[in-house]
Formats: sequence, structure tokens, C-alpha cells
Amino acid sequence: MAEEESLELTTDNQPKSKKKLIIFIVIGIVLVALIAGVALFFLGGDDESTPATPGTAATAETVVDESKKGRANYVGMPRPFLFNLPGVDRARLVEIKVQLMVRGDDGQTAKMHIPLIEDALLTTFSAADVQKLSTQAGKDELRQLALLNVQNTLQPVAGRKIVEKVLFTGFVMQ
Repeated sequence: MAEEESLELTTDNQPKSKKKLIIFIVIGIVLVALIAGVALFFLGGDDESTPATPGTAATAETVVDESKKGRANYVGMPRPFLFNLPGVDRARLVEIKVQLMVRGDDGQTAKMHIPLIEDALLTTFSAADVQKLSTQAGKDELRQLALLNVQNTLQPVAGRKIVEKVLFTGFVMQ
């Protein structure tokens, strides 16, 4: 009888240990799958999964291209631009201090062409209107117009767009 009881105990223990082993294996597989799913979610490629619209693809490429050019450098104009603008009731004196934002080694090229840049900026500024310069929107429009004029002036000389932004560091109108 003692032998039968010991046989029964050993037969009962084997299925329980196999059940525990199977449970641990299943839990391990589920845990590994869960970790892999979370890692794929956080580290997965968002660029391929999101559909690209025509406008966003070009913008993303432009941002990547700009970051590859190098760090931003600032080239200050040697003297402020001082000019008169005719107004409705009287003429106004305007003084604008300008700095140019360039990338990488383009700072040396911009410094080499400062007289050409000054001419383009002075031509743009002297064509401005007093009414427009009285508002922030008018100043922003003048800044964009100055950027386009400088880029178009330097394009034939340098062969590429050197100036990325025109910044007004001082603006006085009396």
C-alpha cells in the first residue's frame, strides 16, 4: 500500500509540474510579444506609416537639407540703413539695422559681397511706403521683400542662395 501511495503522489506531481512549466512558457511568450509590440510602437518608423501629402514631403526634405548645411551664422551690415520716405503730411527719416542669417561657410561669401547686398537692401528700403512701415505686417512684408531681393541679386554672382533670412535688429522711424 505504501508503494501505491508513493506511485500516486509521483504521478500527481508530474502533471502539476508540466502544467506549471506550460504556464510559465505561455506567460514568457506573451511577455516577449508585449515587449516587442511596445518597442515596435515607440521605435517604429513613423515616416513610412503616415501617408505623405504633396506639401509636407517637400517641406520635410527642405528642413533636412537646411540642417545638413551647417550651423546658422549671422553677418551684420557694417552700418545702419538711413533713408528718407515721403509721407502724406511730411517726410519721415527711417533707420534700419540689418543682419543676415547664413549657413555654414556662406558667411565668408556674404561678407565678400557686402556692397552688393547693401545696394539691394537700400533699393528695397527706399521703395517702401510710410503707411506700410507703420504696421507690423508692413515691416514683415518689407523683410520678406528684402530677402527675395538679396537672394535674387546674389544668385547670379554666387551661383546659389546664400542668405537664408534678413533680420531687422533695429528699426526707427521719425
